[in-house]
Amino acid sequence: MKKISTLFFGLSALSMCLSTAEESAAIVGAEPGQWTMDFEAAKKVAAEKDLPIIMNFTGSDWCHWCIHMDKEVFAKDGWKTYAKDNAVLVLLDFPRDPMKVPKRYKEQNEKLKNTYQVQGFPTYFVLDSDGETVLGKLGASQSASPEQFISSFQKATRLSKRGIANFIAANPDKADSFKAAIAEFKAVEKDFSAWIATSPEQSEENNQKFASFQKRFTDAKAAIAAFD
Repeated sequence: MKKISTLFFGLSALSMCLSTAEESAAIVGAEPGQWTMDFEAAKKVAAEKDLPIIMNFTGSDWCHWCIHMDKEVFAKDGWKTYAKDNAVLVLLDFPRDPMKVPKRYKEQNEKLKNTYQVQGFPTYFVLDSDGETVLGKLGASQSASPEQFISSFQKATRLSKRGIANFIAANPDKADSFKAAIAEFKAVEKDFSAWIATSPEQSEENNQKFASFQKRFTDAKAAIAAFD
């Protein structure tokens, strides 16, 4: 009896450990602060509510760090309270148990994984409310907590449409200089993308151009960070 009891409690503990976000994720539709597998619905809600999207690429039933992040961040009340007013949450699961993901979303998940070149799990992409613009990429941490993840998320969304509007509303005296810093950052992004599109060959001249772009990015990021 003792062995059976021990086994029962051991399995119960494991079940609690594996109680991940995917168990409560909506299959159809989306609403702020609630996980959903429906990426298209999430994009519509994000656009309507002007909220950023968190794409959670996970292996819910085998990935240690995914389970860790769910337990230490996403299952906590602090995160849930914050998320319901600040983000639309999309779960893109790649489990060992194929029954965990409806057939209609397996192709969707694989396509998005390839589009965003996800190399490992968990990976969290933060998109602007347009459902396309990438604001940042977050990862797991041994010391993860709702507060730590929220802080990283807020930094990523600093340049979202909503983030810019909120900062300007709270700091009208800094509006012009903040807009100028953002404009410079976007100009660097545009110039760099245009240059990369030409498929520049490796040469001393192009190495110098690349170094110049790196400096412009560093300076532009520093100018924005100065408003923290």
